[in-house]
Amino acid sequence: MKPVVVVAGTRPEIIKMAPIIRALKEAQLPYVFVHCGQHYDYNMARQFIENLELDEPDYSLKIDASSPGAQTAEIMAKTDQLLAKVEPSIVLVEGDTNSVLAAALAANKRFIPIGHVEAGLRSFDLRMPEEHNRRLTDHIAEFLFAPTERAKSNLLKENVWGKIFLTGNTAIDAVNQHLPIAEKNSQIMEKIPFQTFALATAHRAENVDNVEVLESFMEVFSKSPLPIVYPMHPRTRKRLQENNMLADMEALKNVLVLPPLGYLDFLVLMKNCKLIITDSGGIQEEATAPGIKKRVLVIRLSTERQEAVEAGFALVVGTDSKAILDAMEEAAANQTTLPSVSPFGDGTAAQKTVDIIKKSFT
Repeated sequence: MKPVVVVAGTRPEIIKMAPIIRALKEAQLPYVFVHCGQHYDYNMARQFIENLELDEPDYSLKIDASSPGAQTAEIMAKTDQLLAKVEPSIVLVEGDTNSVLAAALAANKRFIPIGHVEAGLRSFDLRMPEEHNRRLTDHIAEFLFAPTERAKSNLLKENVWGKIFLTGNTAIDAVNQHLPIAEKNSQIMEKIPFQTFALATAHRAENVDNVEVLESFMEVFSKSPLPIVYPMHPRTRKRLQENNMLADMEALKNVLVLPPLGYLDFLVLMKNCKLIITDSGGIQEEATAPGIKKRVLVIRLSTERQEAVEAGFALVVGTDSKAILDAMEEAAANQTTLPSVSPFGDGTAAQKTVDIIKKSFT
């Protein structure tokens, strides 16, 4: 068969595509791994490729554009040139980033089948660029790999044209495969001065580009009932600097600010923390893996991972400082028994996805 093109542009895409790349290799199916450069900072992309012990990408696209529209257009144009050279059987994209939509559009214009891994997620929050990206991608994909029954239901309600397959989420595959390696090799806990701590991340544009939300997060961190370990995203660091808040954040005695971390170090922090505070979608999934099992406070107004909320892992608390602090107090005081099974699958999503591709194209 012609090769499978696997596209990844950001940290979550690399993590979630790693099990699929391994499954393709085990099935002896030809594939081409493309890193399309949406996270061009080394710590945000290449570090994860090394952590996951993946081969170097066959193609790495250097993207210069800064605005979302120009970035999407540049990725699309460069992917179009690549697809003309490779002539794949299918293009696999994962998630909801600009890279995903751009690569899907490039494949669509060349009449190449698109496989959307993690299809059907919906936040119904149109302030989020990711909501637009995933909806558009779902409606031009021929193969829709839905991680949950809810995602499958969303696709059916929207009358998508492609074939829908219920596979589970490869985020669980990735945690299962890498947590034992992380616990053996990571030394991140040697840098943590706290016995008990909350792990925090924040990076979404609708949060960190809003000064009022940044001020709210600063208040949360300064008054937190738990010490906080905070690996800081480059976007967030830039916004804090622009608003003269970075020095104040770094001066907080109960907050340890870290640079962006590799996947293995982050897994170990999730394993060892008391509580997770995040606006990330992928972390809401990873926290439900049997080896992690942590409560997550979602500092957003909505989530496309409603399954995590319904299972008791996640709580959407918004961005108001009082609401977040109240939820932190409650979570720190009460030890909730969490399910031993993830709502996002049993860790076999990659194998199911590759089996479908193999049956369809060989």
